[in-house]
Amino acid sequence: MKYDYIPKGVCARKISFEINDGIINNVQFQGGCNGNLKAISKLVEGKKAEEIGQILDGNTCGMKNTSCADQLAKALKKALLSEN
Repeated sequence: MKYDYIPKGVCARKISFEINDGIINNVQFQGGCNGNLKAISKLVEGKKAEEIGQILDGNTCGMKNTSCADQLAKALKKALLSEN
């Protein structure tokens, strides 16, 4: 299933990804720190969405209380809830 998420409080404007049988694929960020977000996308590819959500949850960026990784965690949790 394909999901689009509009993050809040970060530079990225949109996060798109797929979850099939609980596994994350094709994570793409629009905007944000290009190199870092490409790296996150590669690192989470093929991993369990629930596990990645737990790992990235609460990650911050600078003085912000969130980050693009934290927003991905929120997006994954929301997507998993909608699947159940």
